[in-house]
Amino acid sequence: MQLKSKLPNTGTTIFATMSALAKEHNAINLGQGFPDFPMHPVLAEMVTAAMQRGENQYAPMPGLLPLRERIAGKIFQLYGTSVHPDSEITITPGATYAIYTALTAILHPGDEVIVFEPAYDSYIPNIEANGAKAVAIPLKEKTFSIDWALVRNAVNHKTKAILINSPHNPTGAILQPSDIDALRTIVTGTNIFIISDEVYEHLIYDGNHHLSILRYPDLLERSFVCFSFGKTYSCTGWKLGYCVASKPLTDEFRKIHQFNAFTCNTPMQAALADFIQEPAHYLTLGDMMQKKRDYFLQMMQSVSRLQFLPSSGSYFICADYSAISDEPDDVFAKRLTIEAGVATIPLSSFYRQQTNAKVLRFCFCKEAHTLEAAASRLSKL
Repeated sequence: MQLKSKLPNTGTTIFATMSALAKEHNAINLGQGFPDFPMHPVLAEMVTAAMQRGENQYAPMPGLLPLRERIAGKIFQLYGTSVHPDSEITITPGATYAIYTALTAILHPGDEVIVFEPAYDSYIPNIEANGAKAVAIPLKEKTFSIDWALVRNAVNHKTKAILINSPHNPTGAILQPSDIDALRTIVTGTNIFIISDEVYEHLIYDGNHHLSILRYPDLLERSFVCFSFGKTYSCTGWKLGYCVASKPLTDEFRKIHQFNAFTCNTPMQAALADFIQEPAHYLTLGDMMQKKRDYFLQMMQSVSRLQFLPSSGSYFICADYSAISDEPDDVFAKRLTIEAGVATIPLSSFYRQQTNAKVLRFCFCKEAHTLEAAASRLSKL
């Protein structure tokens, strides 16, 4: 039998490749974005309690209502926007799933979606699996900011959506007020949707503020805004997130969702509904992660020839290694794993087009001793 692939240009992800290489060579894994420290013990206890009191059957398709109600309360407190918990919030098995479902709800063959490269690796395959075309626009070098003139030139009658990500994976860049103004100017009066990936909403550093699409009612009415519990509560293996959208968009989103996952893990939703009521659990996250970023940079800047680029959010920081090697980044990343014992992700893996950037992505959401050991090994470069 022969199967015509929907994703003929897609193979094993770089994350699987580098993680396997790290394991093979006993390297410290600063590649894939997950913490190496445990989640809050109270949250684990709440899951156990939910299972013991019998919350083990299917949750409603949109998710447990108490959880959606508390998400709505959180959104109002943080962003001043009223969102209806019953008709505008859907619990999903992870934010990546939410993004895929949003794209599937709106895309038809021949549509175009504007994405910004470097881009989280699921975006373009999600678009192409739906028969649409990804129009990749490069972010500016070093700052990784958006050139909105390029966006305006790329918009045409086929443009169905613009996919934004702030804080940005892989670079840690964040949107500024001027970016919101430019986005608004481009989409006003059009039928262009916005997919907003905001999984790192609480990981904002240096006194900056997260400019969520939820802050802007005129943009929210055309948007699917996607979030992650795993990134907020250090439980990435749970694969739980949610999507916020207006009722007409949520209706279409749920048409896809109900025939795919249908619903999500019930006891974990029940636990989160209780745990989310304490704002300190997410409001202190940014300070904690900024300290990890700063500690890693402090150790690295005095001993390494890596040139670290600014990161204002997320789990990640990028570094230019051109002072060390002329090798392509994928070659250098593999050699670094094997010879120095530290695994990273080459930035080129976040581009569909060929790039000569000599940049690696480092994940710093790790225990202090992990960062110390990595810095010690990298100091030999």
